[in-house]
Amino acid sequence: MRLTSLALALLLGGGLYYWFALRTPVDVPVDVPVDVPVDVPAGGADVHAVVAAPAPAPRHDDPVPVSVLESRAEPTVTRLTLRGRTAANRNVAVAAETSGLVDSQPLRKGATVAEGDVLCHLDAGARKAQLREAKARLAEARVEAEAATTLSQKGFAAKTTRMSREAQLGAAQAAVDLVELDIERLQIKAPFAGVLETDTAEIGSRLAPGDTCATLIDLSSVKVTGYVSETEVDKIALGQTAAARLVNGRRISGKISFISRVADPQTRTYQVEVTLPNQDGSIRDGMTAELRIDLPPQVANRIPQSAMTLDDDGRLGVRVAENGVARFYPITRIREEVDGVWVTGLPETAEVIVVGQEFVRDGRAIAPIPADRSLFQ
Repeated sequence: MRLTSLALALLLGGGLYYWFALRTPVDVPVDVPVDVPVDVPAGGADVHAVVAAPAPAPRHDDPVPVSVLESRAEPTVTRLTLRGRTAANRNVAVAAETSGLVDSQPLRKGATVAEGDVLCHLDAGARKAQLREAKARLAEARVEAEAATTLSQKGFAAKTTRMSREAQLGAAQAAVDLVELDIERLQIKAPFAGVLETDTAEIGSRLAPGDTCATLIDLSSVKVTGYVSETEVDKIALGQTAAARLVNGRRISGKISFISRVADPQTRTYQVEVTLPNQDGSIRDGMTAELRIDLPPQVANRIPQSAMTLDDDGRLGVRVAENGVARFYPITRIREEVDGVWVTGLPETAEVIVVGQEFVRDGRAIAPIPADRSLFQ
């Protein structure tokens, strides 16, 4: 198919070369008749030279033969293609909030846990004794505060004394609360349901505040992160449907959940996240994925890619046959396919010059010849 198209282009190019070059008139005297013997100057051979009759010079406005293909504008859906990677919905390093020795058997990576399950348990140490002491001080402070209140009401104690005892009661209650909270933190629990990405801390290991007990990921949904150019970011919106094709060939649809408002300073692109459902956990974190986002329909013309050319100013466009002359139209490419490219900027119906567009300029008279559409598919 490509060879046939190339042969047609070469044939038309040869015809144009013949038209402009080989038909140039011969510079001979106009008064010499055809096939009339011409005397050879003295000393030359005794032969006769025959002068061919001059061909008529082509006029500058003679139509140039070109091949054209009709293109009609029609609605088409443009797809924005992005490449990115999957990421877990949540990926958290569950850390200790208090210090202590781990006294629980470890859970192994890959285990599924529910929200609230204990991942690591720390030894209480002296905390139970501290709690009893704090509660005893609380009881003492409560008695003193009640006595000061009674005496103050009867006029036997100053108001400041009553307020001091009440403050001591509040401090004792706070001390009890802090010890109880510290004891609660001995159980390091899963903040959400998920899968362990690492083993939990080994029994006997000591954890300080901030040390990691285990890494937990939530794969109930995954995010695919890609980047879109600044010229196309305004064509998409939150909640818009996007189709993802994973590296293993699986296809799944999701929704756009995030569009960055700040461009990457190096690439001038904007981050886009698409959330995909993954209840069975089959989509893994870090998989390569291709995102396809359908943009709003546009009215465009489909033309052969070989029909595109440049004008004298370097603008990309096509030449069209209009009323027997060639006209140049700048175009904008919106999508490429195997059998052509979709462009905007052409009339609703256009006779696109597909062979010979490089030999004509705007306003040049042409002789359009319909091309076989099958040669350009």
